[in-house]
Amino acid sequence: MKVPVEIEDEKDEKAEKDEAMDPEEERARVEAAIRAGEEAAEQELAADAGKLREERDELQKKLADVEDQIEAAKTEASEAKDRMLRLQADWENYRRRTAAERLAEKERAAEGLVTNLLPVIDDIERAIEHAGATEDDAQLKQFVDGVSAVHAKMLAVLSKEGVEPIDPAGEPFDPLAHQAVGRVEDAEAYDETVAQVYQKGYRMGERVIRTAMVTVTYGGPKRPEEQADDADANNDAEKDES
Repeated sequence: MKVPVEIEDEKDEKAEKDEAMDPEEERARVEAAIRAGEEAAEQELAADAGKLREERDELQKKLADVEDQIEAAKTEASEAKDRMLRLQADWENYRRRTAAERLAEKERAAEGLVTNLLPVIDDIERAIEHAGATEDDAQLKQFVDGVSAVHAKMLAVLSKEGVEPIDPAGEPFDPLAHQAVGRVEDAEAYDETVAQVYQKGYRMGERVIRTAMVTVTYGGPKRPEEQADDADANNDAEKDES
């Protein structure tokens, strides 16, 4: 057959050519093949690096979006906390204010009731004083004793509510608790001393709800400095409390 013969001839010719190739040419071919491989590797590495950069940029973008969402959530949580604290503070202020208003209203109502009762107590005291100045009478004395008992019970009830009488005879004059309706010359008593009480005053708690109507001495010696300082201190304390 002719074909196998031709193939064998071609192989022989190629082998002869390879045997006849110059070493320099062969080295050049090897170097070219190496450069081609290196260039292909560089291109492949460059392509991989580009993909990695794209993936990195995408991840950074997603991370930035997540960080923005976290910051927004933190801001919203902080604002919600501030609103809650303000609401809580407003509620506490409202609760204290309404409690104080209810207490003040209760005190005003109690003070108004006591103030309306004071003239009745004054009348009872005048009646007892007048009856005591009459001639002895067993029945009248029994009646006066009964009225005195009622008077004592009324004062006891008022005392439980913090109401106390102001009966300052012989005490230093206090313009915050006493109302001077006259002056009496007395060289033996300290100047500015209560000589006589025409009408008792009353104090409810620390508040004077009615001043005592009194007469005040003049013309006597000045009160000792220690007593005067104590009286001024008491006056200042009552003024601050009122």
